[in-house]
Amino acid sequence: MPEEGSRALYSISAVGRMVDLPVATIRTWEDRYELVVPDRNASGHRLYNRDQVEQLRFIRTQMAQGLTVADAHRLLAEQIEGGRPISAPAGLPRLLILLVEHDPYAAEYQEYFLKTEGFGVEMAFDEEAARRSFNERSPSLAVIEVLISGGSGLSLCRYFKKSGGVPIVAVSVLGCRDQAIEAGADAFLMKPLDPLRFVSTVRDLLGSSAFLQPSSGARHD
Repeated sequence: MPEEGSRALYSISAVGRMVDLPVATIRTWEDRYELVVPDRNASGHRLYNRDQVEQLRFIRTQMAQGLTVADAHRLLAEQIEGGRPISAPAGLPRLLILLVEHDPYAAEYQEYFLKTEGFGVEMAFDEEAARRSFNERSPSLAVIEVLISGGSGLSLCRYFKKSGGVPIVAVSVLGCRDQAIEAGADAFLMKPLDPLRFVSTVRDLLGSSAFLQPSSGARHD
């Protein structure tokens, strides 16, 4: 089993945006069908992993195709029991990611994988630059290193969430998942980042609009 923090954990509000469902509906399904049941942190907040996000997205898609909520859950249970994969939709938009990182080498590493997937990237290396870029560029998502500017990452999470409500991925070498979620982050990843998990987390938080094809030298303007 992966260590705690090695997989992204999403708040219920983030999941609601990702799968286009009201938070109350997600809670009701959890209580009624007991199929997609998230972990809880010390404060009692629900925290979902990627598999559970895909499961809720699967239910949503099946309902859009005419199944009842009960039948959609029944089909999901059969998929899980049979070990069959749950697929996700694809598309080709270009979205801007604000990358707030104090380490230039780590920033280049993250930027490379985001751009390879077709995302636009704006980088900021201190709190002031991050706030300025956020207000001027209106990014679709922000990746925030908790230790930026001597530990101002949590304050940035609160500011970004209050100011624009964009999805936020908090990253750190510190085990501060719960503090990041409380500050407004929608997901938390421990460093060193796994490239595939990092990109998948960004895609998940942006929803179906973020399922991009690799650039392969092609333009995404």
